[in-house]
Amino acid sequence: MITLNGFGVSNYYNKLKLLMMEKGIPFDERTTYPWQREQFLEKSPMGKIPYIEIGGRGLSETQAILEYLEDSFPDLPLLPADIFERAKCRELIQHLELNVEWVVRRLYKEAFFGGLVSDETKQEVRERLIVGLSAVDRLAAFSPYIFGPTFTAADCVAFLHLDFVRQATSTVYGEDLLAASIPRAAEYLEFISARPHFRTMLTDRADALATFQSLGVAYDG
Repeated sequence: MITLNGFGVSNYYNKLKLLMMEKGIPFDERTTYPWQREQFLEKSPMGKIPYIEIGGRGLSETQAILEYLEDSFPDLPLLPADIFERAKCRELIQHLELNVEWVVRRLYKEAFFGGLVSDETKQEVRERLIVGLSAVDRLAAFSPYIFGPTFTAADCVAFLHLDFVRQATSTVYGEDLLAASIPRAAEYLEFISARPHFRTMLTDRADALATFQSLGVAYDG
């Protein structure tokens, strides 16, 4: 049995959770917070979450875990079989994470956790986020899934990150930068959110966020 360690506020935790649910992989969940890192450094050497445990061994870094799950449970593949298309799907995932999520997460303190972000940071994030979203728009197919006609791992990633872009920018800027940069995204998010596993994840995420906010601890995603 695979144990997923982390907590349901994290996009990266939910990325893996969605992937395993969509692939039909049995797993259990163990709530683990960042400040507990001294307890799991042997399983995640940088003290990062999420990580998984399999047979007493740990594996960290979500993309490495994604590849492990894809290789270990090939019956329902969520990456394309064609080598070039597989690389293009990974490319899209990388852009979503490095040029969108890692940019917008600097707003999370103000958007979700009652803190404040400086005007300088807001301006820098806005500029970089528009560039990153434009890159995603060039790569995305939305036909109807983000990478094409078939559901892939990129959908597990895109839904989470784009949804948080929509929420965070609407709260911090009073403007939905996702809608302004990727007009096709709103219909896509509505379409994907109807999938049963995504509905389950959204309910679990709302509960996890309420629990985490009650702890009064800062978190950036």
